[in-house]
Amino acid sequence: MTRVALINPNWTYGGSIYFGCRQPHLPIELGVSQWMLREQGHQTLLLDAHMFDLSIDDIRSEIRSFAPDVIVITTAPTYLFWRCAPPELRVPQHLAEALRDLAPRLIAVGPHGSVTPRAVLRKLDVDLVVMGECEETLLKAVDGRLDSAGLCYRDGSRLQVNGGPQAARFVDQPALSWPSEMVRRHHHHHHRFDAEPVAPGCEVEASRGCPYHCTFCAKDNFRNAYRKRPHDVILAEVDQLIAQGARYVYFIDEIFLPDQQLLQGLVSREIQFGVQTRIDLWKPPLLELLGRAGCVSIEAGVESLTPEGRAALEKKCRMTTQELADRLVEARRHVPFVQANLIEMPQDDDAVVQDWRRQMQDAGIWANDPVPLYPYPGSPDYRKLWGEPDDQAWERAHDYYLTLFDRFSDVQNERPLPLRELELAR
Repeated sequence: MTRVALINPNWTYGGSIYFGCRQPHLPIELGVSQWMLREQGHQTLLLDAHMFDLSIDDIRSEIRSFAPDVIVITTAPTYLFWRCAPPELRVPQHLAEALRDLAPRLIAVGPHGSVTPRAVLRKLDVDLVVMGECEETLLKAVDGRLDSAGLCYRDGSRLQVNGGPQAARFVDQPALSWPSEMVRRHHHHHHRFDAEPVAPGCEVEASRGCPYHCTFCAKDNFRNAYRKRPHDVILAEVDQLIAQGARYVYFIDEIFLPDQQLLQGLVSREIQFGVQTRIDLWKPPLLELLGRAGCVSIEAGVESLTPEGRAALEKKCRMTTQELADRLVEARRHVPFVQANLIEMPQDDDAVVQDWRRQMQDAGIWANDPVPLYPYPGSPDYRKLWGEPDDQAWERAHDYYLTLFDRFSDVQNERPLPLRELELAR
């Protein structure tokens, strides 16, 4: 039996390019890991420093009391944001440094080490880095099976990398159970804008991965192949959250695909929810069912207003721009908030884009001012520019982004800082 502390840091984002949500969310990757470790007889402590707003001293005190053999630190704030994580490792660096003397082994999990394991091991000064979806590989690491694929560790003065990023089975993952105090503290309703929260909101994972391979999505090293949990397990997890007082869940799936059986199961439940999806995959009857099931927020990736732009992004979209607009309007008839995501593309005329945004706004749909692409290491866009990522991949992508764009989108107000100014030098 090993004592394992799983820690979600207390995230801060000053100077970061990070444009994801900054509110606390359930650390699902740590929740699943905890369940697997307990099933194998290990003792665990899951410490969500973000949800409980814990200082470094608070965390040290909790860890000292638990006296772990292994400390696990994630480098991104929950699975929801592995595909658009803060590039810098500042927060986990400071945490790892503060906890170094409190356990024999420190392990890092997350999107950074999945792409550049050696660089992350050095930057965080940890003993092991897990590559890919972390749950099953982490269990092997805790059991001391260092020859397992998906691990990077020190072997004397050498850094050993075993295989590449690994994927978890996921389809057999049971209904997760979260502490009631954690649910009670989860005030935030992710990506919800139709109403103020009056009860806790949570996150649920119905599926993992995506059958599409859009060039901008950093999912190739984790959460890549599409897998789905059984309906009864998903609904059992939702029922548990409802019993704990939650009235909203966000499905963190890379892509929430139309699923009549799951939606019909949600219709009778006292829960509302949000999703991220592709609007071209939804026919009008299923959009009606989606709204009736309780969906109050859709984030739909349109990305480009030209077929050439969508083709450059490898969207594999068969609809015209007008058909996409019509489908968004249809969705808005049933769901109170619908967002169309746009990316800054050279194929799109800015005047046309701004006119389209106004048309969407008149129809009650929010379309963002096109966002510049960040070539996340591990994404097809990164490989197009520089090939396979090396140990300098994050610095290279970050410098490129800062140099190329002299303005940032309407979801980013402050100019970000270079990584060398955000991270500890190592």
